[in-house]
Amino acid sequence: MSVNIAIAGPRGRMGSEAIKMVLNEATFNLVGCIDRKPSHISILVENNIPVFQHVEECFYSSDVDVLIDLTVAEASYDHIMMALQRNIRCVVGTTGFTNNQLQEIKKIAKQKNTGIIIAPNFAIGAILMMHFSKIAAKYFPDVEIIEKHHDEKIDAPSGTAVKTAEMIKTIRESKQQGHPDEIEVLEGARGAVEDGIHIHSLRLPGLVAHQEVIFGGEGQTLIIKHDSMNRKSFMEGIKYSVNQVLTIDHLVYGLENVLDLD
Repeated sequence: MSVNIAIAGPRGRMGSEAIKMVLNEATFNLVGCIDRKPSHISILVENNIPVFQHVEECFYSSDVDVLIDLTVAEASYDHIMMALQRNIRCVVGTTGFTNNQLQEIKKIAKQKNTGIIIAPNFAIGAILMMHFSKIAAKYFPDVEIIEKHHDEKIDAPSGTAVKTAEMIKTIRESKQQGHPDEIEVLEGARGAVEDGIHIHSLRLPGLVAHQEVIFGGEGQTLIIKHDSMNRKSFMEGIKYSVNQVLTIDHLVYGLENVLDLD
């Protein structure tokens, strides 16, 4: 069975890789792309793929089974809501949604019995890094996270870092880390804090997506690290999610929830 796919955000680095992945997958059919600034994208022209300025145009003009959204949170939220109203399933790599937005997406997906997967990270290695970190937190409650991304990334900390902290929180009791009288000589030196977990964000050219979860114990440290060297590392996860989203009728947040990790 062929799956008709639309991609939002084709000009982005993730979007351009997603286009190649969909075109090279025998069971996927790219029926259109959504871009607020339609421009000449050679691979789309060569394959006669239409580009729509508005998501509604794409949905009305094409028979879409799955929307892959790789835009920004503000645009992505509107795209998702329009897709769900039309029972179009979604695979979303956008981060930065508010809790209220996620709750609304969850509610509409349930009402429409339409599957959606939102994943802060589609790299399988990154999912395993988060999973292993959750296991380690049972034995090493003192932990900090360092996430490093390219300097064009807008949100900080990354969705992967936030998701990692959320997973650790389910295992680890809340605690204050470091000296109780600790002073930041420069504000922000100790990073953001989530439930006592310090999260540090680096933004530099030359980076793609990298994260270290550093655990400290008596006389030892444990570092769980993942590096994405290029955006091809995310494509297997997106491909897997497209196939999985066709089988679900609700919101799944996090790729780990559709992988067999037990």
